[in-house]
Amino acid sequence: MTRPNYLPDNFTLALVAVVTLASVLPASGGVAQFFERLTAVAIGLLFFLHGAKLSREAILAGIMHWRLHLLVFASTFVMFPVLGLLLRPLLSPLVTPALYTGVLYLCVLPATVQSAIALTSMARGNIPAAICSASASTLLGVFITPILVNLIVLPGGGAGSSFDSIGRILLQLMLPFALGHLLRPWVGAWVKRRAAALKFVDQGSILLVVFTAFSAAVIEGLWKQVSVRDLAGLLVVCAILLGLALSSTVWMARRMGFNKEDEITMVFCGSKKSLASGIPMAKVLFASHAVGALVLPLMVFHQMQLMVCAVLAQRYGRRQDQDDMPAPAVVANQAKS
Repeated sequence: MTRPNYLPDNFTLALVAVVTLASVLPASGGVAQFFERLTAVAIGLLFFLHGAKLSREAILAGIMHWRLHLLVFASTFVMFPVLGLLLRPLLSPLVTPALYTGVLYLCVLPATVQSAIALTSMARGNIPAAICSASASTLLGVFITPILVNLIVLPGGGAGSSFDSIGRILLQLMLPFALGHLLRPWVGAWVKRRAAALKFVDQGSILLVVFTAFSAAVIEGLWKQVSVRDLAGLLVVCAILLGLALSSTVWMARRMGFNKEDEITMVFCGSKKSLASGIPMAKVLFASHAVGALVLPLMVFHQMQLMVCAVLAQRYGRRQDQDDMPAPAVVANQAKS
């Protein structure tokens, strides 16, 4: 039986179900710790598989793709702060001053690592370049974000810096990736034969990230800290910011003449902001009583970017499936739709 066109795909339905579950029954206490560990294991397995799948030539090509990396860094640390400042007269009336300060804070944060790479993999983008760009963005953010906070968010605030994220990145992401690549001569063929089945590791890791992040946001008072009006205004602000970021990264990638794989990497690494880095940094950079309102825009933007980018990744993936079909198969597929 043919699936009706008006129905979302299974992964989008799974995302909605996970967000609903986290809103109604958020994981807390020991359950939250279990899911945090499970998410860490899933992400580690994801990077191990990437390391096992990728050849040495592909990894070196990803590292050397300097034009793509520069664009990702410019999008993360230049375009976002500029958008936040330019849109302030238009968007700040929609929310409280404290919430818009939080919007400026999310604009100066580094990109995500785990979800950006998982989405790039799901969309069949340039995975080696995504690993290099996203990881370097987080490492540079440890130094750049406090500077931008002092310049843009709270001028003269005397923000500090935290280096704990460096160790977490190296331990959770780069170590499994390196281990998988070292074991590639023994496990690479096995991973390649089961590529279709192992795609669920990509999707499963994203679902776990969404559930754990949204559970934490709900427990921290996501639905209690602001009025309905403020929350509606914040949703509009985050939607405008995300829409501009996505459209700008697509435009920049195509203006530079990137192929589809590099465009995908640019979109998913250059348009996202890290909740995992943002909340620990906020606890160091700001007074404890101000952290709640400052990170609420980040929590809303984080959930929105995961949902929207997951749908985009599915669409990118389907487009490449069609590109890989023989011409008669493409025509037949179009005739059915």
